[in-house]
Formats: sequence, C-alpha cells, structure tokens
Amino acid sequence: MGDLVGQAVVGTLYYIPYSEFQRVCALNVPSERRAAIFADMCRLNALYMIARAGSGHIGSSFSSLDIMSWLLLEEVQGGDVFFSSKGHDAPGYYSVLIGLGKLDFELKHKLRKIDGLPGHPDIGTPGIVTNTGSLGMGISKAKGMVLANRIANRPGRVFVMTGDGELQEGQFWESLISAVNFGLHEITAIIDHNKLQSDTFVKNVSDLGDLEAKLRAFGWRVERCNGNDIGAFAATLAALKGETRPKIIIADTVKGKGVSFMEHTSLDSDVAMYRFHSGAPDASSYRLAAQEIMERLQNRLHEAGSAALEFEKVEREATTPPPATAQRLIAAYSRALLEQAEKHPNLVALDADLVLDTGLIPFRDKYPERFIECGIAEQDMVSMAGGMALNGMLPVVHSFACFLSARPNEQIYNNATEKTKIIYVGSLAGVVPGGPGHSHQAVRDISALAAIPGLTLVEPSCEAEVGLLLDWCINEAPGSCYIRLVSLPWEIPYQLPEDYRPKYGQGVTLVEGTDVAIIAYGPVLLSAAVQAAGILVKEKNLGVKVINLPWLNIVDSNWLKTTIGSCKHVLCLDNHYVIGGQGEVLSRTMVQWGSQHARVHHLGLKEVPPSGTNPEVLSRIRLDAGAIVEIIEKELNR
Repeated sequence: MGDLVGQAVVGTLYYIPYSEFQRVCALNVPSERRAAIFADMCRLNALYMIARAGSGHIGSSFSSLDIMSWLLLEEVQGGDVFFSSKGHDAPGYYSVLIGLGKLDFELKHKLRKIDGLPGHPDIGTPGIVTNTGSLGMGISKAKGMVLANRIANRPGRVFVMTGDGELQEGQFWESLISAVNFGLHEITAIIDHNKLQSDTFVKNVSDLGDLEAKLRAFGWRVERCNGNDIGAFAATLAALKGETRPKIIIADTVKGKGVSFMEHTSLDSDVAMYRFHSGAPDASSYRLAAQEIMERLQNRLHEAGSAALEFEKVEREATTPPPATAQRLIAAYSRALLEQAEKHPNLVALDADLVLDTGLIPFRDKYPERFIECGIAEQDMVSMAGGMALNGMLPVVHSFACFLSARPNEQIYNNATEKTKIIYVGSLAGVVPGGPGHSHQAVRDISALAAIPGLTLVEPSCEAEVGLLLDWCINEAPGSCYIRLVSLPWEIPYQLPEDYRPKYGQGVTLVEGTDVAIIAYGPVLLSAAVQAAGILVKEKNLGVKVINLPWLNIVDSNWLKTTIGSCKHVLCLDNHYVIGGQGEVLSRTMVQWGSQHARVHHLGLKEVPPSGTNPEVLSRIRLDAGAIVEIIEKELNR
C-alpha cells in the first residue's frame, strides 16, 4: 500500500490547540515525561490531519513520533538540522513542527490541500530542509549538507531518519561508504525499524539479517535501542556524543505505536497486509483510536499533577464517494492480467512492494510460483526481469510510474538493447492523485522512456481499453511495452465504439466536430476534453472533435491527417510535462505536412505540480474542462 487515497472521515474529529502544546512544553516534569506527552499530543493531531484529508500515513508517523519529539524538543539546536528520508511520516513531522510553533497552526486543517501541507515533505514548507518521498536519498543528502557546512566553516549536526523498508534501496548502502572515508561524524542516522514496509513485514520481502553487523562493517558507530522508549533513545544519543565516526541508531519501534489495534505487534507475523500503512481510517476506527489516545493523555497529565487537556472538535459532513459507474483501471488490469496468464504459462509478474496498489493480489493468489516480490528495489527488479526474459520468460514488471520510469531507466534501456520482450506497468500515472505531491506524481515518465528503442508506450482511457491494450502488448507488439495506468476511480463521459480494437499509432474519435480537434489520452484528460467540447458546442456553437490516442510515443501520420480533417486548430493535452509529452510527437509529425494545415497548441505541465485535492490540482495546472474551454476561446479569438 504505497499511497492509498480514500474518503475523509465523517463525524466528530478532535485535535489539540496550540495553547495546550505551550502549556505542556512548560510543565515542570522530567524532560522524558514531557516529550512522551508531547508525542501523544502529536499523534492525536496527526490522526486528525489524516482523517480530515482522507489520506496519509498513520503507521509510519506513529512509530517515529517519540523519536521526532525528543529530537526537536531537546536535541536539535543552533545550526543542527533534522529531516526524515522516508517521507511517509510527514503528518507526524508536521504535527511536531505545528506543536512547537514552527508552522502556522491553521495548516493542520490543510494536509494534502492546495497551498497547504503536501503529502510528502517539500522545502516550500517552513522547517522542511529537503524534499523526500523517493526513498534512499537521505544519508546522501546529509553528507552533502555536512560537506557544505565544512567548506563554509559552519558548525552543525545532521540527524536523518530512514525507514527499514527503505534499506532495500541500493543508494542507502552506497551512501555509507564515503561518509566514513570523509569522517562525517556530524551525521547521526536513525533507522525507524518498525519491521514493516508498505505491504507486509520487511522480513517477508527482504530480510535485513544481522543489521548491526552489516552497518558496522561499513565503519559506522552503531547503537541499538527501543525507539518508542524516549528515555532509552535519549540515553543512546548521549552515549554517542564525542564519537568521531558517523553514527547510526537502529531504533526498534512499533508501526502504529500509540493505538493498540493499529500497532503491528497486534498482528500475526504471517498477516497478509497491514491495514494502517496509508489511507485514512474508517470512522469507527478513527473514534476508537482518538479515544484511546485522549484517555492516555488525560491519565498522563493527571500523573504529572497538571490540569486535563482541552480538546477542540470539528464536525465533518459526509463527502461524495466515487460513483459506482466510475472506471477502475487497476481492477480491470487485474482481470486482464489473469486472462493473459492463463494463455501464457511463461508469464511472470514482478512487484516492487506495491502488490495492492498495482492490482497484483489476484495474480499472486492464483499463481504464487509465478509472482516475484522484489521489494523497494526497482533497479534490481528490472534487471531480474531482463534475466528472466533472456531465459524464456515473459516478465510483467510493476511499480508506481514515477519510480518505474526513473529509478531503473538505465536497466530498462539495457534490457531493450537485448531485444527481449518485457511489459512494464506503471500505476499512479499522471498528476492525480494530487495529495501525495510531486515525488509521486508521474509527469515525466513519457519523456524518460519514449526514446528507448523498441519500447512502445500506451495509456488506456477506460476499463475496456485496459484489456485490449494489454492483449496488444503481449500478443502483437514486436518488442517491449510500457503501460501507463491512472489509479483513481474516474467517472468518464464517453465510451469506446463496440468494434474498437487498438491499431498501432492510431486512435479513435469520441466526439465529432469540424472546428477544433483535441487529442488526448487516459481518463483524466479525455473526460475534461469531452466536457469542454460539450460546453463549447452549447455556448459557442463550436464543433470540437475529441480524439483518444492511446499511443504515447508513436502516431500514424496518414491516420492523424485524415482524422484531423478540416479542423483548423489542434489542442494536444498532456497529463505530463509539455516537454517530452505526446504533444511533441504530434507536433513533429504535423510540421512535416507544411503550413497549410491546422495550428497546434499544447496544454500540459510546465512547472513542478502542487499537492492538493484532485480538483484543486487540475484547476491550478490548467488541465480541467474550464481551462480547455478558455484556451480554445483565446486561440480562436487571436
């Protein structure tokens, strides 16, 4: 479960006001007790933020809050910095910064909202020193910060937290070597060892073995403690003072710490899925969790001889869930993959710790011997697929599009030079869901993959086209393919013709028109295009043709010319940066026809996309129906 996006919790939500944080920080009690109270207060507020947003990461936030609270209350000072490499604990980190008055308290209502707090850390947020969300980069960035400080003759320590699933990324291990060579004693790395990664227990995916011995072998000073015992963690930090080597603490924690039924220790070790990695809890679970935290807090305040905490309440009304008719492309892909697996006994599926998000649970359950869980290690996974293809298998490789297209890009190219056949499937494609932020918005994957020889890129527009394109990729494509999938349920105002079958480089007209042609792909853009066409024909009597072109890096020139016909304007929509998107393929083709044909316009991303709700993000980047209407009217009035 990488980043589930669901519904906001309905009913009464609770949070603790800033005045109460100020009061607790001033309590005359031992610092460890004060930090423990503070951490629980942050748990309640992080839970509120996630419940209100409808998404976020509870388990990772809760496991790390004792560590973050102690560091930011008692340890980090002056030129010191702290950041979390794993990024999933952003709601927890935000709640600490808010509780300390380092972030505007009102931002607690704006997690994953436009101009609010992004789903993963971004340096545009006060107190955030580096962007994270893509795993494995933390210690490398910490090294860079320390080296820059030394050059500038600035003092300062760097505390960086990593996840334990994150240790499957090769960059983590690469980063350890030179830290010792450079003698970067200013770095203290903390591994939030909560034993789970996205889908399941770390040991079930890639057992870390004797982690202490491995880390010591790189020359780091290594200590281990209970990361949810603030006293033990504080004592471990104290014992490291004066150490001349880079330092690393293995902090054994409990995922979901602080809510009994969310704690991973309440699960059997062979449980298939941990429920609280990502996404908001349901209303019943929220109420139980909030009540448990609030009762413990009141007991702790009573034991400290202090007045009870005051809680603020917010009533949340029900939001409209996706309609039953919404297209669910991941579910359609699950069904289509099973159909192909029945026909092709050499078909194998590889996953990068996203078995739920990529729709692979049905395949894993039916063909366990043909399912390979590779963990958070896309480069390794893609090269494994290359080896399997060389030995007669048909690998189908899965991850989020943002990671699958970028991290193992060199490995994908290497596989392509061997001229074997591999199918790459990138889910969570495009700019929505907008909540996770730019680390998870796959808006440069087309440009990253389009030039790889023999690799065909496609994106289906609806459930029906998913199976058709997968069938083409497996049974007709001469080489490897990349299938780009929108993960969100999406209501579409169109349907494909009953006799539609994919033809290489050709698309299909969804709405007829003779004045303007809009060419797009995928449910997000095509839905906006069809809606815009309806507005323009009704309000301006303008005939707008809408064309679904699922081929992202190839187009049949003759078909394109015929299909555009008499239209004098062509608008290319890209759920991607304009540079390197499908629109550039179309422009290169059309410029060969000469100046007598239509004028071409592009609408797509030009800057890093924001984090926010889906309507907020599409409106801000000008990829909704209203923006399409506006640009067409503007161009026609020139």
